[in-house]
Amino acid sequence: MAVVESVLTRFAPAPTGWLHLGHVLNAEYVWGRARATGGRVLLRIEDHDRTRARPEFEAGILGDLDWLGYRPDLFPTDAFRAGRCDGRQSDRDSIYHEALEILRARGLVYACDCSRRLAAISGTQPSRPAGEPAELRYPGLCRDRSLPVVDGYGWRVRIEPGVEEFEDARIGLQRQDPEQQCGDVLLRDRNGNWTYQFAVTVDDWRQGVDTVIRGIDLLPSTGRQIHIARLLGRDRPPTFLHHPLIMKTGDQKLSKSDGDTGVRDLRAKGWSPAEVIGAARRFQNIDA
Repeated sequence: MAVVESVLTRFAPAPTGWLHLGHVLNAEYVWGRARATGGRVLLRIEDHDRTRARPEFEAGILGDLDWLGYRPDLFPTDAFRAGRCDGRQSDRDSIYHEALEILRARGLVYACDCSRRLAAISGTQPSRPAGEPAELRYPGLCRDRSLPVVDGYGWRVRIEPGVEEFEDARIGLQRQDPEQQCGDVLLRDRNGNWTYQFAVTVDDWRQGVDTVIRGIDLLPSTGRQIHIARLLGRDRPPTFLHHPLIMKTGDQKLSKSDGDTGVRDLRAKGWSPAEVIGAARRFQNIDA
């Protein structure tokens, strides 16, 4: 009889809006995998973007998770309500600085004063498969300018050419070249916000997450996160599983602005937790 390996996975919403059916579908994948393996679920509140994160959204997420019956094994909802919590990204600034120093010691970090507009104008757009959204590649305008790595500048990591190959647990072998996809990755923006790409890579490494389960829309981020993690010293990347999304239209996924699929709105209409979870499972786009 085959032995199923226990996992540590994570559910990681951003408190920039309310939970919706797309989040519930992800939770079903996450807790389902943990239950099937005797594994554990870590709850992470990804509030790295301080300009968009709101305390009321965090409180709403925690309340909806309790109501739906999703119980994290690491960082339960009451741990966030109690105050500082290592599951909350805004409470982990020192962890990100420590990781940054690893990259700086290797000569891989440089400062960048490019505005988003300038980077977009100067960037190149690599070819993408039909149907995938375009992504601008940062062309390294500030690589050799020797700007100081201080507040007020963006901080980037040098990404050299090379293919990252990984086996997605649902869709199979994937090959990505982060240097061609996106170029040098922004680690912290000029306003002092750690970026999604850096914060989640550091957190998955330092928190021991070995299975990352998320929507197919985040598949293009995987190669660069594996690459950055290796630069930090993580030799063995997590297992990744990218699942289908619930789609609003044929080519538009649900967003936090879609109130008719928000958990709090469905609760207000009298839906039960079982009905909300059932709707998320029933309306997933299995062909995505």
